[in-house]
Amino acid sequence: MTDDQAPPPKAAPSGGGPVTMATIGRLAGVSQVTVSRALSDPSKVSPATLAKIREAIAVTGFVPNALAGALASRRSRLITALVPSITNIVYAAMIKAFSERIRAHGYQILLSETGLDPADEEMLIETHLSRRPDAMLLTGIHHTPRARRMLLGAGIPVVEVWDITDSPIDLCVGFSHAEAGRAAADYAISAGYVRAGTVSADDERAARRKAAFVARFAPAAEAAIEAVDFDGPASLERGRRGLAELLDARGFAGGVIFCSSDLLAHGVLIEARARGLAVPADIAVIGFGDQDFAAHVEPALTTVRVDRPAFGQAAAEAILARFDGTGPQAPVTDLGFRIVARRSA
Repeated sequence: MTDDQAPPPKAAPSGGGPVTMATIGRLAGVSQVTVSRALSDPSKVSPATLAKIREAIAVTGFVPNALAGALASRRSRLITALVPSITNIVYAAMIKAFSERIRAHGYQILLSETGLDPADEEMLIETHLSRRPDAMLLTGIHHTPRARRMLLGAGIPVVEVWDITDSPIDLCVGFSHAEAGRAAADYAISAGYVRAGTVSADDERAARRKAAFVARFAPAAEAAIEAVDFDGPASLERGRRGLAELLDARGFAGGVIFCSSDLLAHGVLIEARARGLAVPADIAVIGFGDQDFAAHVEPALTTVRVDRPAFGQAAAEAILARFDGTGPQAPVTDLGFRIVARRSA
């Protein structure tokens, strides 16, 4: 009996063990080799046989082993992505754009949250590489030495986003955090401010922005630049506490406050209003990120805008160009940033 003469699928088996390709073959009346061939390259199986196999799969709910197929094709159709926080809208908007572009080309995304500890990121990189992804997206450029060795040894496209370096592991799509801090300081100086403070969350990139802001603003400052740094992530509550500490414990007498995120800056605005302070007459506020709410708080927030979806799209295009052998033309893409001037400063 040929494949085309195979009887129609029987009823799905019940109980005992998982459904396998051998099970599908028995139901469709063909060999396991024919099922494997139909799954890997349907054009090599007659339409009638393919219909029987697909009916057997539908009856049983069988899910082919993608990893087994990857061993033969050397492609898993899986791309992994690691971000510090899946709830932070900065990363969420970037990953959404990345995922949409990647999925349009038939790939799927495996996403994990690393936090800000390089050791945790190293562990997750090892776990993700064990799944044999076709490419990996990482947030940031600072990784443990072992993580770098694993990534270099994997031989897959790796794109680092949200930062910039002349020596990426493979590909880099980002901007200079130090330049962003300096640009915020230049804006504050040009607006005539001579006193400044900073409120920052626990993030190495935020620390670089703050340090660059302080270094650039210091020559124009009439007083020491006071800084409030938190150990945890940004929040409205920490923004309020940050302003309270600047005013009550640090002797901040007004001026401009540079915040490491729009969320902290929003908290500063709330605390200022609660204390009856006028913004920007008594204090001015500059945020970072230009999140969706920044233009709609009162007063509207002056901030550093980074095009989050553009970063995700550019990272996806860099990986896809690696896959089809066309590039990208340069391993490093600097998408930059811009100051968005609104009423808060």
